[in-house]
Amino acid sequence: MGRLRLALAQTNPVLGDLAANSRQILDAARQAAAQGADLMITGEMAVTGYPIEDLAQRPSFLVASLDATRTLAKQLLDEGLGDLVVIVGHPDGPHEPRLLGTSNAPTAIAHNSASVLQHGHIKATYAKHHLPNYSVFDEYRIFIPGDELLVARVNGIDVAIVICEDLWRDGGPVSRVLEADAGVLAVLNGSPFERDKDEVRLPLATRRAIETDTIVAYVNLVGGQDDLVFDGDSVVVDGHGTILARAPQFREHVLVVDVDAADATDTDLPDNVRRIDLTTRNHPKPDLAPDVAELPDDREQLWNALVLGLRDYVKKNRFASVALGLSGGIDSAVCAVLAADAIGAEHVYAVSMPSRYSSDHSRSDADDLAERVGIHYTTEPIADLVMPFENELGLTGLASENLQARVRGVILMGLSNMNGHLVLTTGNKTELAVGYSTIYGDSVGGFAPIKDVPKTLVWELARWRNEFAASRGEIEPIPENSISKPPSAELSPGQVDQDSLPPYDVLDAILDAYVGQKLGAEDVVQLGFDRATVDEVTRLVDRAEWKRRQGAIGPKISGMAFGRDRRLPVTYRPTRNI
Repeated sequence: MGRLRLALAQTNPVLGDLAANSRQILDAARQAAAQGADLMITGEMAVTGYPIEDLAQRPSFLVASLDATRTLAKQLLDEGLGDLVVIVGHPDGPHEPRLLGTSNAPTAIAHNSASVLQHGHIKATYAKHHLPNYSVFDEYRIFIPGDELLVARVNGIDVAIVICEDLWRDGGPVSRVLEADAGVLAVLNGSPFERDKDEVRLPLATRRAIETDTIVAYVNLVGGQDDLVFDGDSVVVDGHGTILARAPQFREHVLVVDVDAADATDTDLPDNVRRIDLTTRNHPKPDLAPDVAELPDDREQLWNALVLGLRDYVKKNRFASVALGLSGGIDSAVCAVLAADAIGAEHVYAVSMPSRYSSDHSRSDADDLAERVGIHYTTEPIADLVMPFENELGLTGLASENLQARVRGVILMGLSNMNGHLVLTTGNKTELAVGYSTIYGDSVGGFAPIKDVPKTLVWELARWRNEFAASRGEIEPIPENSISKPPSAELSPGQVDQDSLPPYDVLDAILDAYVGQKLGAEDVVQLGFDRATVDEVTRLVDRAEWKRRQGAIGPKISGMAFGRDRRLPVTYRPTRNI
């Protein structure tokens, strides 16, 4: 057995900011070297950020990315870190477009790659084999798949290298790891957070460690990228399935661990396996404290994912502040607290926009929350703005209700234009599903913090956030009345949501079956739901697709979020409810 000190660099890249991303990796390398690491591994596409989408088809982007990777190798050498072996993720290209069987589009010119850097040079490069084409991933059409396993022999221990989806698929490069007699399997990942994903991800890493008789070093990106949130949670698992080290979720971290791995052998390599030989100098290795982070409970993970997704969208797009309508209801209350947690209360601007139908408690609940959280707060009544439109156009009923929401949207966007705020839209997943939002009204905004949070979960998260505050001796941020009162848009006298919708626990259960599980309406009925209710809910969902297409993005926390996960036609008239 030999010993190798591994460092897993859990970085938070900004997509396209090659210089800043390289500085992150360089800083992580300094930390790794200071702790005596022999080998450091980054996440998938750490040089560029991930996913790069159709930038993979832009030759100038690929050239710049490869240049940045070469420059990083030289920077490591200049910093006195050239001896450290660094495996770094980046796109590689441009290559000649080529069609390999039926595995990718003929216009693809890039590999999703991992390069081994040492002594100022790229020593070898591995190309991802399995290109995911499901959920949010669209790599099938933008990358050329690799067909060779790369093994780096580091101080007498063979380290096989794969990228993300390669670990998930049976066959391919993973099937050759055992044949190559590797001692460590380094896995570079860009694996987005989803609720309960760890229940799949960790068992997979454990199973592969046992199957390949290796130590699996699984390193993941961290941070928000548009609607995706990468949670980190990098982990090292040995061949018995024991967790040797684990990084915390939702923050940058350099995880360093000693692994005792099988010594390399000179066994004949199977086809399509390449091996390179690398050595590092003996250098002092300070003692390591155990580094096994514990996962928080489910609600805290979800809250942290939403906070990180919002924070990184704001910061990476260079907004200094956010603005939102604060109605006194549960959705805007949760969004306001998320924003304060993400970027600081001093950068959050809330606006109460009461109409003639707004209740006294709605105004007082909004006032109360603003004071508890310490956010900026103003009141802009809308009655005098709404009346001229109603009188001029003769608007009544639903048209008048929607007008109120649109006037509020105009106010928020006006403040945004004046002050540079990013407007947050506060709709939840349940409302988006059934179309209970006003297009160009309460749907206005550039980011939707709870877009993937069903209504029942909004309440659950609100209660958790108050419990969390109380456990720390802090003021509970969300007024109890905002949690307990019946939800209402308050666009007409005495209006509540349940006037026209099923109870939210029933509605969310139907939506989970129809949207989350992709069941047809008849299949949902067979689960025991009332047929008339199912027919009405599914009709609302189908009719609202046009609204969702125009909505703001928001952090994905489920396995089936509206957006890239779910691609359905806007124009759709089924002959029967299917």
